[in-house]
Amino acid sequence: MASALNDILSKGLSSPICLTWELTYGCNLSCSHCLSDSGPKAPGELDTNQAKSLIDQFQEMSIFYINIGGGEPMMRRDFFEIIEYAQNSNIGVKFSTNGYYLTPAAAKRLATMNYVDVQISLDGHTSEVNDAIRGRGSFDKALEALSNLSDAGFLNPKISVVATAYNVDHLDEILALANSFGAGLRLTRLRPSGRGTQSYKELNPSTTQQQKLYGWLMNHREVLTGDSFFHLSPLGDPLEGLNMCGAGKVVCLIDPIGDVYACPFTIHPDFKAGSIKENSFQAIWSDAPLFSSLRSSNGPSSCQSCSAYSQCNGGCMATKFHTGGQIDDPDPDCVMGNGQAPTSNRISIRPRQKITINS
Repeated sequence: MASALNDILSKGLSSPICLTWELTYGCNLSCSHCLSDSGPKAPGELDTNQAKSLIDQFQEMSIFYINIGGGEPMMRRDFFEIIEYAQNSNIGVKFSTNGYYLTPAAAKRLATMNYVDVQISLDGHTSEVNDAIRGRGSFDKALEALSNLSDAGFLNPKISVVATAYNVDHLDEILALANSFGAGLRLTRLRPSGRGTQSYKELNPSTTQQQKLYGWLMNHREVLTGDSFFHLSPLGDPLEGLNMCGAGKVVCLIDPIGDVYACPFTIHPDFKAGSIKENSFQAIWSDAPLFSSLRSSNGPSSCQSCSAYSQCNGGCMATKFHTGGQIDDPDPDCVMGNGQAPTSNRISIRPRQKITINS
């Protein structure tokens, strides 16, 4: 059943089911693994009217759910105006925040909304672990934000954790921390994009740690992963989710200035599909040559003879690209041993090769 569903989804849908919209690259933190290298606000960010117009397009395409990120999206003065406009358009919103701007008043406002999912970014079970990655004081601010949500009666917030070499051995403690706030836990895979290109060798979990992570996830099915770890599925039973790369098929990203990319981890000219300032999002999603190429791809030819291919479908396109590889290569963290080398020991960011897509 899963294989048949993947076959359908790999050809693309009429609208994305996982749409990430980075509202701003402005951020008050400078996390060492930030996928978008956020900090200063990007010139030419979409204004409020342009943002609302984009939401109108989402509604016309029957997109019912969007992921909002950054940067720190709550830094935008029109943040609430934008997400309330989405709510009034019957579009649910999940957004990620470091918590600095999630005041008691903001928490109360969020608690009045029907379809908003709040994720607080946290990368360790202690301030020592978390703050080494996210910055001094960020652990305490994240916990303060969670307390504000709890006090406001906001139900089921999430703690969002990027799995690193420094926290995968403490997942039980992180889960306990989430439970103490009545929060869910979401784990995502570290990718070598943005500032992660410089910290990846240090932060990427070792082969042994990734095997341990797989076992832990299998024993904690309630933990959300959003298909982040499908490269681990050949270790045994498949993890929850589609276990495939959905870039340009069911996934895409819109950046703060309106450029559209294949996925949140491929913010690079080779993966830019268009701009909503030049074409409608519908036209880009339906007709962009890049997306057509990704949807017609038969997958990595170097992986198709592998007995585990149906379980991981060749792994993560972004991780291959940002470690200097091609889409046709195995995932560098391939658990079958087919990667070029364990990325935790290998990373050497070199000038990007022009990508080729196997059709």
